Amino acid sequence: MGRLLFLLISPYLYSLLISAVALPTKPEGYHKLRPSAPFKIALFADLHFGEAESTDWGPLQDVNSTRVMSSVLDDENPDFVIYLGDVITANNIAIRNASLYWDQAVSPTRAKGIPWASVFGNHDDAAFEWPIEWFSAPGIPKIHCPVANSSCSGEEDCSFKGTQRLELMKNEIELNALSYSQFGPKELWPSVSNYVLQVLSSENPKSPVAFLYFLDSGGGSYPEVISSSQAEWFQKKALEINPDSRVPEIIFWHIPSRAYKKVAPLFGIHKPCVGSINKEKVATQEAEMGIMKLLVERVSAKAVFVGHNHGLDWCCPYEKLWLCFARHTGYGGYGNWDRGARIVEITQQPFSIKSWIRMEDGSVHSEVVLSPFINRDKST
Repeated sequence: MGRLLFLLISPYLYSLLISAVALPTKPEGYHKLRPSAPFKIALFADLHFGEAESTDWGPLQDVNSTRVMSSVLDDENPDFVIYLGDVITANNIAIRNASLYWDQAVSPTRAKGIPWASVFGNHDDAAFEWPIEWFSAPGIPKIHCPVANSSCSGEEDCSFKGTQRLELMKNEIELNALSYSQFGPKELWPSVSNYVLQVLSSENPKSPVAFLYFLDSGGGSYPEVISSSQAEWFQKKALEINPDSRVPEIIFWHIPSRAYKKVAPLFGIHKPCVGSINKEKVATQEAEMGIMKLLVERVSAKAVFVGHNHGLDWCCPYEKLWLCFARHTGYGGYGNWDRGARIVEITQQPFSIKSWIRMEDGSVHSEVVLSPFINRDKST
């Protein structure tokens, strides 16, 4: 079994001024990691940092979410982490620079020296929502700009305009050498987090073991969709780097596609689906614009991972593709289900993708083999 390397596929690098945000560039060349085989990824979904920041219980949620991530990282020691959207609850953040909360969210991973990548969810750049309780008797809201979490020099500098996707991504990339996140092609904007990474074998660095695709499923500042342009970009990029579909592909985005609703268990979770909670209906994207058709037609596409629904953690087969939910990791957001994280493990020889859920209390459940395609439960 060879050791695996992680390599960044030639990113789209721009030094343009877009929406008043200067996009940074990174040095050209390979970004190699040397994890032990197999290659293990932890998915942190729906953290919702910054939610209800003006209350006593809001900041406590962020403390608890940090504890969950630290516990999972200690138990699993992953080679890579993916922040699977709704990293922050921007609609509750009463300061302009939501990146301060984003930075808190990635801090447990950064502290352990583990590289990561992120993809946007529907709350990450949502418009600020004024709490009705803020308004005084005359109808004028009090200023709420927490000094401890704000770079504001004074109340006159406070802003409620929010932080755009481009600025959030810019700050993550510029301030974190361990971040593998990318802006993606400018022609897809306002969709931002569209890029691809590859896992390589250290025995043959020119031969990829798997491609990891990241797509921005919208929400917040624009509709909750993966557009036809994004689907076309995926098809073009896949044909360019994987023309014979020889290399397995794994896809990550935040909001489930409508295909998830087609395979959703009606009540409990029964074979061939694998999971532990099925407590709500699937909340899907607003429209289907071609990405699922492309994935189904590609024999190399093995699995899609999403977040968004906090009360779902199952994996179900769809055609020859697996559709999986992550596990609600953060204490922010709705629902009181126990927190945890989905783990994805890639083995090179023979190639396989396995997944399971690691809970905050250290327990493990819902193990499933996603590739080679097997419809059987291996729950522990």
